[in-house]
Amino acid sequence: MNERHIFTSVTRIADLESGGFDIIKVPRSNWADADYVVTRVLGTPSARYGLELASGRIVEPMEGASVIGALGTRAATLEAVGSWKDVGEDGEMDMLTGAGLFGRATSVAHWISPMTTLAYVGHVARDGRTLGMGDFVLPVRPARLSVPVILLVGTSMSAGKTTVGRTIIHELKRSNLRVVGAKLTGAGRYRDVLSFQDAGADAIIDFVDAGLPSTVVAKPRFDAAMEYMVSRIMANEPDVVVAEAGASPLEPYNGASAVAALDGHICCSVLCASDPYAVLGVRTAFAFKPSLVAGPAANTQAGIDLVAELTGLDAVNVFQAASRTRLRAVLDDALGELLG
Repeated sequence: MNERHIFTSVTRIADLESGGFDIIKVPRSNWADADYVVTRVLGTPSARYGLELASGRIVEPMEGASVIGALGTRAATLEAVGSWKDVGEDGEMDMLTGAGLFGRATSVAHWISPMTTLAYVGHVARDGRTLGMGDFVLPVRPARLSVPVILLVGTSMSAGKTTVGRTIIHELKRSNLRVVGAKLTGAGRYRDVLSFQDAGADAIIDFVDAGLPSTVVAKPRFDAAMEYMVSRIMANEPDVVVAEAGASPLEPYNGASAVAALDGHICCSVLCASDPYAVLGVRTAFAFKPSLVAGPAANTQAGIDLVAELTGLDAVNVFQAASRTRLRAVLDDALGELLG
């Protein structure tokens, strides 16, 4: 009987479940970013990260389970840092995200429970050739961006970008616009763009579709992935794009490159911030003036007032009806006739 494997969400672009594959051991010196690998769970799995399947469903792995994911790098300011490049010859690695981003953790926040430890079993292969995410990127006709973009950026991870994005998409769909939701940078997780779909987006695109497990890669490689994502976005013929840049523009996820690629098409920008002083930091360091501020920095009127005092920017709490009225006004002003 064939062993049952858990296919994490970074495999969602591949046909591994239906198409079959072999498992071959590859010398550590020949590993590469975005390689698909088979691992086995060692010890007690972490309570922090359940495994996110290709469907987006979360499951809890058991000791000894076989899990398939991709080699990659994470550099999260609030949780964990690690990379496949730090994996030793013994092949022991960590589950850097529940989406199946595999590497060796090198810096972990003290409040994070121990990560799920994995043992390398082998690389996914067919006909003697190893397979990676890049082997399953769908072809697309090259296209340039030609529609307005509503950009979401943050001061860090967990700054509320996805929640704000869902709210904006919901508002845009009330005007019967065709909306593409995109996550351009970050570490592989399906739940964020899936939530855009749940909010009504007509299509969703992210960097996993472009063959990246995370966007902590060299700039030329990210730029090529960005061109691909833009082409995929335009193939869906949107009226407007709601684009999230995961983490913040100053972190090593290529957020600045993503924002630069959208230059000339950003009609509205929302800075999601962890606190008012973080707004000031990004406003100063990145010379970025958003249309609105949202996220935890705007949880209370005191935070909203402090954002205004420090930066002169408007902040809104999207959970409050009155603030959504202000958000709608900003969207109306940015999109004009599109909203009717």
